[in-house]
Amino acid sequence: MIRKRLGDLLVESNLITEEQLVKTLQEKSREEKLGDALLREGYITELQLIEVLEYQLGIPHIKLYSYPIDSSILSLIPKELAKRFNVMPLKKEHGKLFVAMADPMDYFAIEELRMATGFQIEAGIATKDDLFRTISKFYDLQDSMEEVMSDLPKDEDINEAKMTDEDAPIVKLVNQIIANAVAQRVSDIHIDPQERDFRVRYRVDGMLKTERTIPKHLQNVITARIKIMGNLNITENRIPQDGRMKINVHFKPIDIRLSTLPSIYGEKIVMRILDLSNAISDIEKIGFSQENKEKFAQMIEKPNGIVLITGPTGSGKSSTLYAALQKLNSEDVNIITVEDPVEYQLEGINQVQVNENVGMTFAKGLRSILRQDPDIVMVGEIRDLETAQIAIRASLTGHLVLSTLHTNSSIASITRLDDMGVEPFLISSSLAGVVAQRLVRKVCRDCAETMEATEREKEIFANRIIDIETIKRGKGCSSCNMSGYRGRLAIHEVLLIDDEMRAMIMARSSTAQMREYAKQAGTMFLLDDGLQKVKEGLTTTEEVLRVALSE
Repeated sequence: MIRKRLGDLLVESNLITEEQLVKTLQEKSREEKLGDALLREGYITELQLIEVLEYQLGIPHIKLYSYPIDSSILSLIPKELAKRFNVMPLKKEHGKLFVAMADPMDYFAIEELRMATGFQIEAGIATKDDLFRTISKFYDLQDSMEEVMSDLPKDEDINEAKMTDEDAPIVKLVNQIIANAVAQRVSDIHIDPQERDFRVRYRVDGMLKTERTIPKHLQNVITARIKIMGNLNITENRIPQDGRMKINVHFKPIDIRLSTLPSIYGEKIVMRILDLSNAISDIEKIGFSQENKEKFAQMIEKPNGIVLITGPTGSGKSSTLYAALQKLNSEDVNIITVEDPVEYQLEGINQVQVNENVGMTFAKGLRSILRQDPDIVMVGEIRDLETAQIAIRASLTGHLVLSTLHTNSSIASITRLDDMGVEPFLISSSLAGVVAQRLVRKVCRDCAETMEATEREKEIFANRIIDIETIKRGKGCSSCNMSGYRGRLAIHEVLLIDDEMRAMIMARSSTAQMREYAKQAGTMFLLDDGLQKVKEGLTTTEEVLRVALSE
């Protein structure tokens, strides 16, 4: 059999196009494997890559999710080796050790495993996520949980030495909770004290689920360990505190934002995980439809004016702002941001952190920025009249200002500014455009099935004058933790402010009138954009209706 090259096989299987292959080959670094580069670009999923490799190399694909792993053979491969080579021992028979690996062509790893175990190695192929999850589950979490339980007396006092020793069981347990979260692509870890126990919950793709319940008597030591990691005051538990920490998980830098809140059963802790290797910095990858992308590009390329991105907390506003800044970022412009907090650090952009304790507010920061000769200013959020007025003044004096606002739709932002006390003539002369944004979960590409739309769905689509016959749904697989969804994408409503709209703002027209005009001018509302993405098989109707109201 003639071995075909991976790229040609993927093109033949209609998984990628010839153009995508050529583009990836040109852009990838010399050390990077083609498969990894295609995964990074999002052209294929890991499961699709594995199926092609399985066919090309004749190596079996192992689904660890449902594989009965014999825990007695874990001792054959030490934890360090398992983690370094991303390999999981499965079973041994007749002097052979069967293992699952992400890269079964890594002969160096196979040779080292053979030397370490004394067995012939038979490799199968498994997805990186699957391996990461299984290695964490079998090698780490069980150990540290049992260790902590056996190691702690019921009335353990907080002992500073035990909190900082890397080998202490409590330290291992907290590291495990974080590593496990990273393996499952979690955005936030919630640690919730209840009356009788202590819960760890993970938010995956916007949905919270309970990961594990920890006995109540461990609450104080776990809370103290997390506060030490975030440089917070461990003796202060009556007021909320904020901090951040940087750690490496499986050789990847992870930035974590930490927030504590005193509740009646103890301190609730939320850790927001900012995976620096996954930060979206490309407008192409946010999920704009072609028409909305052109409108947005037109907005941010104006020399001056305010561009607002609106939506509730956790709707990806910061990612869109950062992607816009990356697009505008070049040597000949001075970009300054004032944020609370600075989430991602961007190369070549001056970022300023708000600090209320010393009087460094958005308004104060913005005022000073304007003396720094900026071309583009990004204000993390417009919270009050003073900030809004300075931002408007900045846009009227020739700066492009990007900011966010907490409102439900693009037109509601205009009324929100009016409610804050900004004069209508100032709003109309400074506003360049508004983008309303929500996040919806994407149908998992590995287990998506095409099925007929229900009568109710056809009715919803008919109301928005969209034709629909079939839709896609995920039936649940190991890649998506049996949820049928994996990853998220944004749906948008992009409102360009034209002369007619300016006149309506000046005349303080009602929201309904502005909405009607925007509709005639061709604005795609959130619901329309969402339903269009359902039609393309990217998400489901339930997801869109969960975040976008049908008027």
